[in-house]
Amino acid sequence: MITVAKNAGFCFGVRRATDIVEKLIKTKKEGQIVGTLGKLIHNEQYNEFLSKNGVLELSHSDIEKMASLAMEGTSVTIVIRTHGVEREIQRTLEMYANQTENLRIIDSTCPYVKKIHQIAWENTEDGSPLIVIGQADHPEVKSIMSYVRGQGYVFTSAEELQNHLEASESLDKPIIMVAQTTQKLTEWEKCQKILKKYCTNAKIFDTICSVTEKRQTEAMELSSACDAMLIIGGKESSNTKKLALVCKQNCEKSFLIQTSGDIPFEKLGGAKNIGITAGASTPDSLIQEVKITMSEIMETENFAAMLEEEMAKKQKIYVGATVKGIVMSIDKNEIRLDLGDKLTGVITRDQITDSNDVALDTLFNIGDEVEATVMSKSDFEGTAILSKKKVDVVKNWNKIVEYQASGEVVSAKITAVTKGGLVCDIDGVRVFIPASMTGVSKDGDMNALVNTVQEVKIVEIKEDKKSAIASIKAVLQAKRKAEKEAFWASVDLGAVYEGPVKSITSYGAFVDLGAVDGLVHITELSWKRIKHPSEVVKVGDVIKVFVKAVDKENGKISLGYKTDDENPWNIFKSKYAVDDVCEVKVVGTTSFGAFAQIVPGVDGLIHISQIADQKIENVNDVIKVDDVVSAKIVGIDDEKQKVSLSIRALLPVAEEAAEEAPAEDEAPSDAE
Repeated sequence: MITVAKNAGFCFGVRRATDIVEKLIKTKKEGQIVGTLGKLIHNEQYNEFLSKNGVLELSHSDIEKMASLAMEGTSVTIVIRTHGVEREIQRTLEMYANQTENLRIIDSTCPYVKKIHQIAWENTEDGSPLIVIGQADHPEVKSIMSYVRGQGYVFTSAEELQNHLEASESLDKPIIMVAQTTQKLTEWEKCQKILKKYCTNAKIFDTICSVTEKRQTEAMELSSACDAMLIIGGKESSNTKKLALVCKQNCEKSFLIQTSGDIPFEKLGGAKNIGITAGASTPDSLIQEVKITMSEIMETENFAAMLEEEMAKKQKIYVGATVKGIVMSIDKNEIRLDLGDKLTGVITRDQITDSNDVALDTLFNIGDEVEATVMSKSDFEGTAILSKKKVDVVKNWNKIVEYQASGEVVSAKITAVTKGGLVCDIDGVRVFIPASMTGVSKDGDMNALVNTVQEVKIVEIKEDKKSAIASIKAVLQAKRKAEKEAFWASVDLGAVYEGPVKSITSYGAFVDLGAVDGLVHITELSWKRIKHPSEVVKVGDVIKVFVKAVDKENGKISLGYKTDDENPWNIFKSKYAVDDVCEVKVVGTTSFGAFAQIVPGVDGLIHISQIADQKIENVNDVIKVDDVVSAKIVGIDDEKQKVSLSIRALLPVAEEAAEEAPAEDEAPSDAE
């Protein structure tokens, strides 16, 4: 028997778009251009039909050319496909259409997609992030993302969404979440639960097309009642692929085809009831073609022979056999499988996992295929008691062997500390890590690693005992080696790094650059003369350094810390010039003058002859250390970085004149 789903084929959005273009074909006159921006729908056969009837498939780069032709007098009609286009492209089309009446734009974007555009635009105005559950490279999703005014993210699955939310540092703004109109219902429901778990203020909009919902629900029901399903649609059609996934959950013999020529007759043996559904971009003619072809084939003797052949291939179920079944139900303590031939397989919790905390519905989904070993069988009750553990033990040990052969780095959960090392779990197999391979120092505490997940390599296999030895240290060493090689390959003079001071010696400080340590010599720590690096930095300080010299052959790197911006001479030159007056502090005296600090790190010399307006024998008779005086800059030697100061230059001119005038008793009289 063949059953065709009621909601198979064109949805109203696609039918609306195809009706528009088909009407344009009928009314198209000589010389007129009709084109669709991208493929109108995801169906190769229909798009070929459009091409044969003179409808052009235009790309974004063709828009300007079409606009030019329209401005020159050619009648051009461009139809925007059902998936919509990016906002900027839409605005460009409207701009050109406003410039000439010869360019006509017909927007056949699906109303459901238009609604999502509006949601994205209105709800991200304040910078709120928007999450789309769908395919990032799908035209519909690309058009949606162009309307996001905040940060936009696209995730294909609930798992990807959860990983993102777990890694997010801040969720201060409400997250907006929508779905691609053809998103799989079950995956969308999972995403909603996850977002609500992490974000109490999330805004979730149900944007899956109602027709899509009906089509998926109908496909689920039909596939549950049929022996085989044929899903008709284009390979690029998102909604068709999701229909196939829905059907596959309930019916193992579910096949996605494009035309009747793709029907896999050789795989349909044993199927008496065949269901047919189709994606939103599948024309009615193709659906009817597949139905008629299947009806004709099922009436032939060849198909009957196929049925007999398939019956012979039915899995044999006996105690000790390994069988496969489809998950029908999941409860707290067991799962039930459909083993075929009206036989139900039961796997209790203890034959699935050793953990009492894990929920079985997080390990399995309805429709999953599960492999297990038959422990007992009752034909009278129609049940078989199965063990997944027995199959897993063999499979998981084989994985361990493969890991060792390939040298692959794998994740291991550390479960306990034992005498001589650690015990870890790798894919359900107990593996030992010797203390020398844990990466923990001799006096370190291995207990700190318990219940953590570490990257390890399987370094030894004992096949006869089904035991294995792993190493954390081997992974760490390989990482360090790779990091060092990458560092030395990329490091260059002048490169800037930021890292903690790892150790300090009398001659400098060693800075951790990640892959290697570099030395900042004591002379590179400060522009001032210092006696020990600890005057500037201490262990643990995170400082910014730059590469001054590299010795790749010997694995050494010299770093600089002080910068030109901090150079006291540059600071001095930026503030003062010759003839400027400044307040200076006397920091030392000599027989020939006094040294005074102008700015920290730059001292000027006040020569003994420039201290007073008269000759002095001892500098200390006039000024002393720590005195703050006003002085005039009378000379700057850039090459030697020396400054000459004068106090005398600031003394009043009148006093100097009085000193040079003759004494009163020496002044000439009026009589003379």
